[in-house]
Amino acid sequence: MPLVTDNDGRHDFDFLFGTWDLRNRRLSKPLAGSDDWTEFGSTAVCRPLLGGLANYDEVTIPGQRGGATLRTFDTATREWSLHWVTGEARLTWPPNVGAFRGSLGEFFGEDEWQGTTIRVRFTWRVHSPDSARWEQAFSADGGQTWETNWTNDLTRTGD
Repeated sequence: MPLVTDNDGRHDFDFLFGTWDLRNRRLSKPLAGSDDWTEFGSTAVCRPLLGGLANYDEVTIPGQRGGATLRTFDTATREWSLHWVTGEARLTWPPNVGAFRGSLGEFFGEDEWQGTTIRVRFTWRVHSPDSARWEQAFSADGGQTWETNWTNDLTRTGD
């Protein structure tokens, strides 16, 4: 069994604690060959849970329902599980699972899109303590090719 230490990955999402402005770009029709993007702003507030072994954020999108993410850290595998819940109460299940290597985090899972099982990839890039980027991509061919369909550029606005 690996030795569990304070630097085993459990602090990888600590950068996210606080309040953020998000600049969103979302592909209007994923996996349809579309190049029509919708842009909008939102805010997010992230808080630690269980001494940092989990965290929770809530995203507020003006005029929409928004969503929330619950992230949990597994000390045995040293991986994070990311559960996204939409404002329509749709939970991504199973979660996207992965880890950070330096300032880049990649998390993979399976979901369904318009009746087809797909692979989903969340990518986190930490640019600085006050700037980060999140991307979502879908793959309909088992991960051979990916289509990015949603990006968030995050800027810290408060503690």
